[in-house]
Amino acid sequence: MAADPETGGRAGATDRILRYTKWVALIIIPFLVVAWVLLYLLPGDTEQLFAWTIMPPLTAMFLASAYLGGIVFFINVLRPNTWHRVRHGFPAVLVFATLLSIATFLHWDRFHPGHISFIVWVTLYVVTPFLVLAVLILNRGQDPGVPDERDYALPLVVRVVLAVIGLCALVAGLFLFFSPQQTIAVWAWLLTPLTARVAGAVLTLPGVVNVWMLWDARWSAFRWVFQAQLASLVFIVAALGLRRDDLLWERPSAALFVGGMIFSLVAYAGFYIWCDARARALAPRAAPL
Repeated sequence: MAADPETGGRAGATDRILRYTKWVALIIIPFLVVAWVLLYLLPGDTEQLFAWTIMPPLTAMFLASAYLGGIVFFINVLRPNTWHRVRHGFPAVLVFATLLSIATFLHWDRFHPGHISFIVWVTLYVVTPFLVLAVLILNRGQDPGVPDERDYALPLVVRVVLAVIGLCALVAGLFLFFSPQQTIAVWAWLLTPLTARVAGAVLTLPGVVNVWMLWDARWSAFRWVFQAQLASLVFIVAALGLRRDDLLWERPSAALFVGGMIFSLVAYAGFYIWCDARARALAPRAAPL
């Protein structure tokens, strides 16, 4: 799509979320809500209630925290907003859903065949990657590439730092997924090859989001995605406190993981508040003549 010389954006881009995208959000949200309830509020009952038995309960709550972030993200998709505000979240969802789909088929024997939760899980993770891929294809070219009226251009150094942090999370997540046996012996709590891959998929979420900061400086393009990440971090930190006995404190990784999550929560919250304050302080962008 050609650039518009008046605005510096892409000519013809409407920056609207297509109806199909909102239907995808409406379909996914109820499943995320049910999964969050089962895994975060009833983490010790996965053998009876969930698609597969998750031990220790901390792993179930870790996955549930990612689902909570997904709930926040897809609710924002349903709001009367613009495509560029949510577009960077969809590649992360695509990678996450695809990895969980692969993990399901690699560890088919660990699931509860015939259980309603198993049927829903398999259906969801077979279908969701294609639904989300279609969202990205159908919405391509919708972002005009211009800031909102009140927007904040993230400094390059900040974007690079966050992108590097994201890349570290992405690399760690992919290593967990593709080399689970090497990480099980050193992880902060007990893992199986399946739960290692699930934890790895969760870690890819912030990684895939933050990498986009290398190309997009608009705070408005990340604000609502960061709301989802903050929601996840709050519940991860809470889970670490509630299930602290599941942590293997004799391993250095336990203290490092807990400290890293607390630091990430404080840093992300501070970053969010700072960017919002800077955006509010800016005068509305003048409309082109």
